[in-house]
Amino acid sequence: MNATLIQAIAYGAIPVLLAITLHEVAHGYAARHYGDATAAMLGRLSLNPLRHIDPVGTIVMPLLLIFLTSGAFVFGYAKPVPVDSRNLRRPKQDMLWVAFAGPASNLAMAVLWGLFAIAQVALGMNEPFFQKMAEVGVLVNLVMAALNLFPLPPLDGGRMLVALLPYRQAVMLARIEPYGFFIVLALAATRMLEYWMGPLLAVMQTGLGWILRPLALLVS
Repeated sequence: MNATLIQAIAYGAIPVLLAITLHEVAHGYAARHYGDATAAMLGRLSLNPLRHIDPVGTIVMPLLLIFLTSGAFVFGYAKPVPVDSRNLRRPKQDMLWVAFAGPASNLAMAVLWGLFAIAQVALGMNEPFFQKMAEVGVLVNLVMAALNLFPLPPLDGGRMLVALLPYRQAVMLARIEPYGFFIVLALAATRMLEYWMGPLLAVMQTGLGWILRPLALLVS
C-alpha cells in the first residue's frame, strides 16, 4: 500500500464511519417513528459504529477493492438496520420515508462537513489534514446518498420505488431484491452506474453550493 492510499484511508476513516453509522441509525429512528421498534429492541439505534459494521461489506470488500484497483473503485455496505414493515402504521406508505431517511441523513452530513470546512476558514485554522477530511466528508456522503437512491432493491431508492408503485408492479420489483446487490456491483464494475451517479451528484453538489455559498462569502 503506497503513501497516497494510506493518506486516503486516514482522511476517510472518520467520515466513512459516521456516514454508515448515521445512515443506518436514521433508518431505525424513522422506523420507530412510524411504529416499528425492531431496531431499537435490538440495540441498533446506537452511534457506536461497531454495531453497524459488516465484516465483509464494511472492511474486507472496500480494502480488497482498494488494493485491486489502487483506489479507483471502492464499494461497500454496512449491516442493514432491521425493519419489520408489518409493524408500521401504513406499511407501504411509511416504508417510503423509512427508506428515504438514510440518504437524507447523508445529505444532512454533507452540509455539516461543508460547514466544518467553512468554520476552519472562519477560525483561521490552517490544518491541511482537517481541511481534507472535510472535503472527503462531503464527497463520501454525497456519493453514499446518490448510490442509495438508485431505484433498485435492496438500495433505499429501490425500496422507495416499491412504496410508490402500484401493488402489482411493486411486487415484481421487490422480487429483484435478492439479486439487486449483484446487479449494482456489475453496473459499477462496467461503469454503467456512472450514468446515474454523475448527473445526480452534479445536482447535489449544486444544491450544496447554494446552501453553503452565502456563509463561505461571509468568512472569505
